Amino acid sequence: MAPAAHRVSLKKFLLTARKALLAPPAQRSNPLVFVVGNESADLDSLCSSILLAYFRTYDHRSTTPGPPTLHIPLSNLPQADLALRPELAAVLKPAGLHLKDLITLDGLPTSQDAADEASSSITPENTQWLLVDHNALTGPLAARGFGKPEKVMGCIDHHDDEGVVPPSVEPRIIEKSGSCMSLVVEYCKPVWEELGKLERSEDGNQDSLEEWESQLAHLALAPILVDTTNLTSKDKTTGWDVRGVEFLEGRLAISEGKTSAASVPGSAGHAGGNKGYVRTTYFNDITSLKQEIAGLSYRDILRKDYKRWTDGGLAVGISTVVRGFDYLLTEIGDQKHFTEALRAWAKEQELDIASVMTVSNPDGKFTRELLVWAFNEGAVKVAKRFVDQNAGEEGLQLQTWGGGKLDSDGEGEGQWVRCWTQGRVDKSRKQVAPMLRDVMKEAARL
Repeated sequence: MAPAAHRVSLKKFLLTARKALLAPPAQRSNPLVFVVGNESADLDSLCSSILLAYFRTYDHRSTTPGPPTLHIPLSNLPQADLALRPELAAVLKPAGLHLKDLITLDGLPTSQDAADEASSSITPENTQWLLVDHNALTGPLAARGFGKPEKVMGCIDHHDDEGVVPPSVEPRIIEKSGSCMSLVVEYCKPVWEELGKLERSEDGNQDSLEEWESQLAHLALAPILVDTTNLTSKDKTTGWDVRGVEFLEGRLAISEGKTSAASVPGSAGHAGGNKGYVRTTYFNDITSLKQEIAGLSYRDILRKDYKRWTDGGLAVGISTVVRGFDYLLTEIGDQKHFTEALRAWAKEQELDIASVMTVSNPDGKFTRELLVWAFNEGAVKVAKRFVDQNAGEEGLQLQTWGGGKLDSDGEGEGQWVRCWTQGRVDKSRKQVAPMLRDVMKEAARL
């Protein structure tokens, strides 16, 4: 199914993508092209996959004959997990979208799911993948055999390069930025601007075009502002992020018939009066929703922002939580129920090492905490070596949390648990996971 000759709204684009995915095999493109974010499925991954798929679909710069290829944005999580992300629903609303509009893992029919002809035809062999916000596919999709290196057609990411994506693909953009969306916006900028020029020179419904500009800009601004703390984080904000916000607020101004955005990076953030958009207000509204975990179970909290890797014959899973351990052990439940839930989650995920990283702002001070739980002798050796290599002044600057009340040596069970306050607050999961995985790989060679 080919995309429309002229671009459409995000909602209609997603509807077209869903129809293409569910069409009979004879009516499908072969291969189907998916754009997918990482398995934590945070705001950055989910929004980046939608925006990149949209503009790749309408990108006429390719030298390949024929119309552009429809790119299907696949949200890398089950449909039920969308409900754990109230901040996503808030971001989708000004983009004219609802949670139900997104295509999730449940909407990807495979031969495992059903026996009918249409479902069984979608296999790793007849798909191609454009990775965004990661450069190696992991999790349920990888377990199904999707996204092997020879099927990866491109990548835009801001994590460490794992050397999996072939060097010959295009795009292959792996750069440091606070938000991956900033890199996506930079890549999409030429086609975005060109589409705008063409549409303004043609007869058509200019009101719709202006509305679509606003929807796209709101969708893209959210993850950049959240990931860079409204462009104020010195550790995370890069030139990519600053330029991305400048461009997007400029698109908001254009959608209102202005010539430029009234805001500049670092200002209060009012973009040309666009339907009340104020940068700081938009950031605060999204952040408050993201931090709201009251009412969630421990299992939901652990799976809301979670990544899993296998290296050196061991599996590690890291959950990022937007509240500190004091909150988790008093407002959600207690220490006994937390440790039981974490043990159960590790068993469900078949982990050798489970880790929880918290982010919080007690008394206005940005704080990170780290818990590592090793479940067998091999994992214990890895965890202790990780601490030996990374706990000191040159590493994460780890200090025992809560007087050691979450620490345990497993009472002869071959387990080991430690929890710390992390002095180096600039080191998020993006940095800590590679440290731990490097030790896992080393252990396999010993």
